[in-house]
Amino acid sequence: MPYASLRDFITKLEETGRLVRVKEPVSTQLEMTEIHTRLLAEGGPAVLFENVIKADGSKSTMPVLINLFGTVERVAWGMEREPHQLREVGETLAFLKQPEPPRGLREAFAMLPLAKQVMAMRPGSVSKAPCQEVVLTGDEIDLSILPVQSCWPGEPAPLITWPLVVTKGPTHDDKDGKREDNFNLGIYRMQVLGKNKTIMRWLKHRGGAQHHQRWKQAGKRDPLPAAVVLGADPGTILAAVTPVPDTLSEYQFAGLLRGKKVDLVECKTVPLKVPAHAEIVLEGYVSLDEYADEGPYGDHTGYYNSVEPFPVFTVTAITMRRDPIYLSTFTGRPPDEPSVLGEALNEVFIPLLQQQFPEIVDFWLPPEGCSYRIAVVSMKKAYPGHAKRVMMGVWSFLRQFMYTKWVIVVDDDINARDWKDVMWAISTRMDPVRDITMIEGTPIDYLDFASPESGLGGKVGMDATNKLPPETHREWGEKLFMDQGTVDKVSDMWGKLGLPGSGKPIWK
Repeated sequence: MPYASLRDFITKLEETGRLVRVKEPVSTQLEMTEIHTRLLAEGGPAVLFENVIKADGSKSTMPVLINLFGTVERVAWGMEREPHQLREVGETLAFLKQPEPPRGLREAFAMLPLAKQVMAMRPGSVSKAPCQEVVLTGDEIDLSILPVQSCWPGEPAPLITWPLVVTKGPTHDDKDGKREDNFNLGIYRMQVLGKNKTIMRWLKHRGGAQHHQRWKQAGKRDPLPAAVVLGADPGTILAAVTPVPDTLSEYQFAGLLRGKKVDLVECKTVPLKVPAHAEIVLEGYVSLDEYADEGPYGDHTGYYNSVEPFPVFTVTAITMRRDPIYLSTFTGRPPDEPSVLGEALNEVFIPLLQQQFPEIVDFWLPPEGCSYRIAVVSMKKAYPGHAKRVMMGVWSFLRQFMYTKWVIVVDDDINARDWKDVMWAISTRMDPVRDITMIEGTPIDYLDFASPESGLGGKVGMDATNKLPPETHREWGEKLFMDQGTVDKVSDMWGKLGLPGSGKPIWK
């Protein structure tokens, strides 16, 4: 049954032993982060803190939910799937991203059911919504009513960490005339500045920042309308972190994930729509000219980021349920929730890559690579230079890989997810001069202070595949294998030998 709200998902998790309620007092000041790190390290449950103490020592009227997506299983469940079905999500995205029309009637008919389903998942509209049971405007607005976490020592202010930010760009011209943008949903952390102000920290390539830039370029004098959803249904949250095609709204894709369209309601003070069954919504405007210094905050790299200016968001209304639940998380050195999401999305990315590069067998983003900075690709190599073509393709195909610093390419006989196997391939199939590709002056995560310039740095590609002429003029060695007859004989006799261990063959 589709999860229409965060509460539906909480019920599912509680019924299956994946959520624990905590009645002991726990502070939003550092304590929740420390508890969360220990849960993540052991694949622990989601937690609903029912006795929340805010930084000023007062008791919050709202419970706090953490570790919602702390395991791949819970991420998959949020997409209405099991972990082994995550590639189906990627297959759907691959269909939606197809650049070419069907090649014949058979292919067209094969596409028709999914195409009809996509069209049927356009969001619905309602006039009355749970997320607007309470409406605060004017002097009633006070962000201190939210139990916002302070995640790491020395941070300058509480940080809203799970905001689902809804924006819409200006109407613009295209080849078919005037065109309205789809709604964009993105996760951008927000430093609290005061009762009605936060900082909107969005990177230049993200959808919200692009709407903000286009709003300026269109000569708009008024600030950009925005709505911040805190605690949407899991499908809508996960749609915001999935590589949805630009031609499709994340709301529509969320409906596709859920198997049921998302109900939206008009905001009270801004011309936007938000999920009707959300817990809390902050309505307001992102300034075109007012900026504030953000940070330093703990980040997914395991370091504090540098202080940089971002636009200010001014709240014009807080709407919420009568008894709202505040969803929160933290970012830090893996494991954190973003790294778990990255592990799950890894499976979603594979069909997308294989659509463009069918020779790719597997793709792995090791969590210790901060979710995206290192990628290992196994492939069926067919010709000289093939590995380099694939590494270039990885860097350019999806926006998510723009900041990937290292791409390691191996043959399909190597397990891309086994570092021992990968290191063996690097040690035996790679020459450090011939097989390393270095690229300078490429976009890089501005949080990566190892790069020589903020936002600009290098990339390394490592070709750890077997070499074909003219990549080498030397005779290439043959890989060692035991003959199958001996393997079978030793397996049969292992139990009689009195030796320790399982006796499982090592050959792949």
